[in-house]
Amino acid sequence: MNTIGSRIKQKRTELGLTQRELAKSIKGANHSSVSQWESDISTPSSKNLFDLSIALNCDFAWLLKGNFESNIVPVELHPYKVPLISYVQAGAWTESCELRDSTGFEYIITSLDLSKKAFALKIKGDSMEPEFKEGDLIIVDPEVRPYPGEFVVAMNGESEATFKKYRELGYDKHNRMQFELIPLNPDYSPMSTLNQQIRIIGTMVEHRIFRKRRV
Repeated sequence: MNTIGSRIKQKRTELGLTQRELAKSIKGANHSSVSQWESDISTPSSKNLFDLSIALNCDFAWLLKGNFESNIVPVELHPYKVPLISYVQAGAWTESCELRDSTGFEYIITSLDLSKKAFALKIKGDSMEPEFKEGDLIIVDPEVRPYPGEFVVAMNGESEATFKKYRELGYDKHNRMQFELIPLNPDYSPMSTLNQQIRIIGTMVEHRIFRKRRV
């Protein structure tokens, strides 16, 4: 029987995803939602179908109607899964293989070609408003070198990492690039390597904004 549910299950199985892993990439969905879709107990909304086509790397029209095969993405082009970690974990991320190899994380699905060290963070606080709001999701790759104006996750000696805009200040006498980290909210102060030690953990490569529900 060729149904929307059977096609969702087909692509999920090909990509090696569990129902829980797939649900994490669909806004408002959970393990039960995916199970009901695959069993044809309920049908995904058009927004859910669009998100599913991205998460499953398949053509939206094929997922909806299933009347052709040409646009089905081969299994080897599966999406990447990156762990969703805390700001404390981010501080030790590039230095701890044991932490990176842990299996206790939630995972975020992305189609980006990332390094094995990539991770996701949820924005907290308001220091990067208005562009980044609390609850937004960012994906960070420690293997990507930041350019001026890009956004980075860094450590400044505290127990938690911080997320800020990267701005180069020029080379010092030891030929080391000095830089500062700029908050977008003017109520917060910049941090600079001219007066404190700062270590870049990684560069933001994706920003996901989620619609906030009205109270």
